Amino acid sequence: MPKDNQIAVEFHNVTFSRDNRPLVSNLNFTIHQGEALILLGRSGSGKTTTMKLINRLFLPTQGEVLFDGIPTTQWDEIKLRRKIGYVIQETGLFPHFTVESNVGLVPSLEKWKPKQIKIRVCELLNLVGLEPDKFAQRYPHELSGGQRQRVGVARALAADPPVLLMDEPFGALDPITRLELQQEFKRLQQELGKTVVFVTHDIQEAFILASRIGLMRGGELVVLGTPEEFLRSQHPEAIAFLQCLKPVL
Repeated sequence: MPKDNQIAVEFHNVTFSRDNRPLVSNLNFTIHQGEALILLGRSGSGKTTTMKLINRLFLPTQGEVLFDGIPTTQWDEIKLRRKIGYVIQETGLFPHFTVESNVGLVPSLEKWKPKQIKIRVCELLNLVGLEPDKFAQRYPHELSGGQRQRVGVARALAADPPVLLMDEPFGALDPITRLELQQEFKRLQQELGKTVVFVTHDIQEAFILASRIGLMRGGELVVLGTPEEFLRSQHPEAIAFLQCLKPVL
């Protein structure tokens, strides 16, 4: 849950254009510490672009994004990204690193002591449901898709960043594994109190994970509210997504 309404990230009149074409336009919203904000929308609606503006993979063409009260343009990009865990659909694990080396990567870059890294890796593997004795020395190709995603989450959490960005991390998984990981991640997020920004085009996933849902269409944020508020929205795009919640049988 949000921590005393403290602000983690702010968007002030943010537009990002490429080749004079805006990919997102006039974004104004706030992300509170400890909340799970789900960015929902169709392909090409601007969800991932919005997320990449948070960790400075993109810089605003107009307006500003504030992280911890400081515009991202004033952050050293390496320092900023080490405060932000990042999980993508294919996990981005290094294939020639063991699970232990993948999870311990950022702590090692931060010059943690080897023993401290080993303790942290074991702690995180246990946290995401992978026994360290069984998995620490395996390589990514020796894991299932669901196990690789768990390692990706563990790696993102390794240096204890306050904010996690997750770009359709469970999208390539089978439905049963996906539901298991959604429920596991919801438990983890609530237990650890992390601020999470999670991109998806799946409304069922949004309703499982969200404390708030931000619906994007055509590069604009058209609805922002709790799942209960989203259910009451009369915006045509929200209504279109809500149709997908209805059982097909």
